[in-house]
Amino acid sequence: MPELQPPRSLGGLDTEGVEAKGPPSAKKSIPKDPWPSLSNKTSLSDILLVALNARYHHTSFALRYLKANLRELEERCELLEFTLEERALDCVEKILQHQPRLVGFSVYIWNTTQTLEIVRVLRKIRPDLPIVVGGPEVSYEWDQQEIVRLADYLITHEGEIAFRNLAQQILNGQPPQQKVLAGGQPPIEQIALPYRLYSDHDLQHRVVYVEASRGCPFRCEFCLSSLDKLVRYFPIENLLRELETLLQRGARQFKFIDRTFNLKLEVSQQLLGFFLERYTPDLFVHFEMVPDRFPEELRQLVAQFPPGAVQFEIGIQSFDSEVQKAISRRQDMPKLEENLIYLRTQTGVHIHADLIVGLPGETTQQFGKGFNRLVQLNPQEIQVGILKRLRGTPILRHDQEYAMLYSDSPPYEVLSTSTIAFSEMMEMKRFARFWEAVANRGRFPRTLPILLSSSPFQCFLDFTRWALPRMKTTREMPHLKLAEMLFTYLIDELQLELLPTAEAMLLDFTEDGKRHPPGFLYEHPDIPREMLKTAKTQAPTRTLPERQARHLAASNVSVVRGQETTVERALI
Repeated sequence: MPELQPPRSLGGLDTEGVEAKGPPSAKKSIPKDPWPSLSNKTSLSDILLVALNARYHHTSFALRYLKANLRELEERCELLEFTLEERALDCVEKILQHQPRLVGFSVYIWNTTQTLEIVRVLRKIRPDLPIVVGGPEVSYEWDQQEIVRLADYLITHEGEIAFRNLAQQILNGQPPQQKVLAGGQPPIEQIALPYRLYSDHDLQHRVVYVEASRGCPFRCEFCLSSLDKLVRYFPIENLLRELETLLQRGARQFKFIDRTFNLKLEVSQQLLGFFLERYTPDLFVHFEMVPDRFPEELRQLVAQFPPGAVQFEIGIQSFDSEVQKAISRRQDMPKLEENLIYLRTQTGVHIHADLIVGLPGETTQQFGKGFNRLVQLNPQEIQVGILKRLRGTPILRHDQEYAMLYSDSPPYEVLSTSTIAFSEMMEMKRFARFWEAVANRGRFPRTLPILLSSSPFQCFLDFTRWALPRMKTTREMPHLKLAEMLFTYLIDELQLELLPTAEAMLLDFTEDGKRHPPGFLYEHPDIPREMLKTAKTQAPTRTLPERQARHLAASNVSVVRGQETTVERALI
């Protein structure tokens, strides 16, 4: 069944992330009935395809691919999507309301636990109901998994063709005896595109996933894409026709899930040119790019997009050459840095850069050095991820040499290595959560640079150590509480100058659309009340996803240098 975060079919590929790292969607009102297919009268379906999405605004790309490739069986198939927060019993009840003759589940690292609970209940209530599972989580090491034991059939890897054949056999009363069916990699020309199956509701409220290719030529050992033998491209003319239709229907946010968007220059040029010609102020397009491959032809195209319209996800993972060699990652670091500098200084591209903690042989000091280097390159977002042992990936070959210990539960994060003790790893997990809340959400473009004025990694690590006992938990970190913690730390712990620091925090609040200055600023008698009273809220109309809109609004404030006069005055 499908692949990756926005699944492709019921089998295959996954990234190093757990949930959609994709563009955070703009805040949109969720309708009273978020699943219109279940309203009033539930339709009856012979084939029911089910997915649990990480969040409401995500869509299951996999299910749509499967249904689009059922041919004459398509009209007998329905899609049913839940979120991870929904109870298993409620999900089972809704599934059985459709009275299906066959149920298929798309299984990923982020939904396998919840999907297993549904399958357990479903097997008890309807032991006669054929259950099919597929997806990257069950395509490898499947003989160890209870969800596969409970299912009647498993389709590994890409499942569009294999699922259609299986459904035909089951509905014709001739179910196969073989339980494990290999989906493989069918000729890509045989796979029907699924984009017509995005409903108008999807286009208005949810992320639209698209792909121009499948596969990856690189062999990074932490990623399931390293198992691909080649990169396959969908016929570009067909894809562009589908994109045109989506735009005409109102789609404005597109997330390409291709592993290497800029691998084939001709395709990259056609896609960028397509969106550039059809640009509107609410357009947002996300690509994952190879960081050290950015020829002049692409530079010229990207530079023409208005700020914020394009996001590049750039996987760096580590700046250490020995660590890169250990995980079979080839990367031209001087060229990578040159490209990042160009993107940040000569274009309006929003950059989401990735680093991984816990790679074989890397210490926290080495990671911190790379983190500082990346901060200096000034991407709008830095995702600090913890290494995960995805099923089937060759990263396990390092287990003995580097004493790699992983959690047995999804998402199988590394617990310790020979170079990072368990206590350090836990600290880095908290570092990642605080960085996500304080830095990546874009709420403190003026205050954060004050904190990161010397060594960004150590400065922020010191802040997380100080803040943790006062926050008590990193699961929920409200904006106001974070702001108060950050301000208190800068004033009480670092003994920075009060008024410039308060000015930075006040500007961050008002430019984020808050109606009133934060209450904790009123608690300082040395902050002039006139300064607080004259603060004016600036709430720009947002047509981009919320986080990207914040970063764009603060585009004149460097992640490193900030508004230099404010930072310099605060540090006096």
